[in-house]
Amino acid sequence: MFRHAVARLPTAPFVMSVHIRCLSALSNVRTQIQNELKAIEAAGTYKRERVITSPQAARVTIKGRDTPLLNFCANNYLGLSSNKEVLAAAQSALTTHGAGMSSVRFICGTQDIHKELEQKISTFHQREDSILYSSCFDANAGFFEAFLNEDDVLISDTLNHASIIDGIRLCKAKRARYEHMNMNELETHLRDNQTARRRLVVSDGVFSMDGDIAPLKDILFLAEKYHALVFLDECHATGLFGKSGRGTEDYFHVIGKVDVINSTLGKALGGASGGYTTGPKEVIDLLRQRSRPYLFSNTLPPPMVAGASKVLDILMRSSQLTEKLANNTNRFRDKMTSHGFKILGANHPICPVYLGDARLATEIAEDMLNRGIYVIGFSYPVVPEGKARIRVQLSAVHSSEDVDTCVNAFVEIGKSKG
Repeated sequence: MFRHAVARLPTAPFVMSVHIRCLSALSNVRTQIQNELKAIEAAGTYKRERVITSPQAARVTIKGRDTPLLNFCANNYLGLSSNKEVLAAAQSALTTHGAGMSSVRFICGTQDIHKELEQKISTFHQREDSILYSSCFDANAGFFEAFLNEDDVLISDTLNHASIIDGIRLCKAKRARYEHMNMNELETHLRDNQTARRRLVVSDGVFSMDGDIAPLKDILFLAEKYHALVFLDECHATGLFGKSGRGTEDYFHVIGKVDVINSTLGKALGGASGGYTTGPKEVIDLLRQRSRPYLFSNTLPPPMVAGASKVLDILMRSSQLTEKLANNTNRFRDKMTSHGFKILGANHPICPVYLGDARLATEIAEDMLNRGIYVIGFSYPVVPEGKARIRVQLSAVHSSEDVDTCVNAFVEIGKSKG
């Protein structure tokens, strides 16, 4: 039997032929991708990563540059990424709880500090319960599939974040989209889907590329009128927006009215990583049973958990940081507008300087860098074609002088570009 088995093994020429065909296929793919990359570069939209050699802060150092840069492109809205209290909490947890759990939550990956953080998140948002994920991308990937089925309808803003779009693709619910913040279209979809088991309106609270704020009061009014639920992604609102930093609900004075909130620990809340869903206890219990990213991904590392927990302590202790951020935001928007720049959005520290042309956005961002200011130009496919902009993001750790330096650089470069 062994001799017959050996006789059936592929011959050397056959193996060589298969190997050559595989190499040929890979060679073709390489060529195709190289041509795509050349086209991206020719269009002026090729994205190059700059290597930071310092902690995230108002000023950062970049590999290859001797002097620090003023940083106006981070999601470090409250400046807590390198806050001493946050760092001390993370370092302490590293000693007491370890670097990681090497497990998913339901096997042996839940520590006391994970449950404590989930409780703090619920308290902060004034909700019944919360569930942690490795990122808000995972939270969005895990929510819709577990919560909706083919008898439901999901109605989504056309400019919702990519993570929401990807999460929606995983669920079996009927899908409808309404034009960005168009409440007439939203109402039409709600009215046309009254036979659905569940109707879920899905929106970002703050849209990260434009700094737009969802018309939450109008969404809530329509949801109540048509017996729908509301889901809000608050990644660019939690911790920084509204008087107490509780996000879009806080900004519109409707805390507790949104049914389900997804958000992140990776921006204002310490800037490390992690995401969560907060809402009714039954919804959170269902996610613990069915949400695939929660069930099949490692639990959040203890230092990240402890750091985020400390950030929530700071936020619930004082509104000083959110007030400083609001002042910086108003200062930048007012001064830029007075110099004739078009700033998208309103009342939010995401301040996109609208330019339109992708190459111009890239060139101005490079000129700003040469003047010691770190900003990034955004163009297609991150934003629609012909709508390039430089997204400036304010932080509570920027001084008034920092803000004025950034504005003056834009003004000087703008004059040089005609």
